[in-house]
Amino acid sequence: MESIQHLMQLSGRRALVTGGAGHIGLAVCETLIELGATVSITDIDATACNERAKSFNRVFSIPGDLSDESQVCRIVKDATERMGGLGILVHCAGYTGQTKAPGWAVPFEQQSLNSFEAAMRVNVGSAFVAVQAGRQALEDSGHGSVILVGSIYGVVGPDMGLYEATEMQNPAGYAASKGGLLQLARYLSTVLAPGIRVNCLSPGGIERGQPQSFRDRYVERTPLRRMGTEEDIKGAVAYLASDLSRYTTGQHLVVDGGFTAW
Repeated sequence: MESIQHLMQLSGRRALVTGGAGHIGLAVCETLIELGATVSITDIDATACNERAKSFNRVFSIPGDLSDESQVCRIVKDATERMGGLGILVHCAGYTGQTKAPGWAVPFEQQSLNSFEAAMRVNVGSAFVAVQAGRQALEDSGHGSVILVGSIYGVVGPDMGLYEATEMQNPAGYAASKGGLLQLARYLSTVLAPGIRVNCLSPGGIERGQPQSFRDRYVERTPLRRMGTEEDIKGAVAYLASDLSRYTTGQHLVVDGGFTAW
């Protein structure tokens, strides 16, 4: 049998990470690079994307707007050409509760259809287009792995009591898009098999300086009694990207400290 160390190695493999300049994107990039992969990152913030790439070896910066179908196709094409192939696609870009857009992170009655549709286009639509554009390269790699980064709010409804007396919001479009991403992973896992594996990774709440009242409430209802960190998802990324999970597809891996176990 092959050793665990050998199965987890990504030397010679090539990965594209959407949202690579973000917090979760950083954890994903660090994991893939540490295991030996060459990585391309894309982000709508060109400056942040370029700076993130400069902080690593074997990383290419390909900024772009994932709400634009032609740009998504161009990003996948450029990444594949610059790296000489594509074997791993990690989609972690998207609208979040912190996204600043009209009619988005506001109370439910003020949320707009425009913001809802924009989130669906970026969170789900761009994943669909990216996989379409990269399908042949992923299959040609001989170890194609797609990781769609979802959320616990793609599987459970929000407890709005967590947000009381804060300015934080939990947009309906976020939940709907993350739920759609989970089902997209299931769909793609059967349609693209056996050449490409597709799985969904859903983090729980990540601590990033939220109001203390929110953090206290969140911790209180989490079995492991803390919020998550970006580092907590590294093991899951290593598993799903590598041959450690070579017989795993169409699955949903939740990394939430037990938040959704109640």
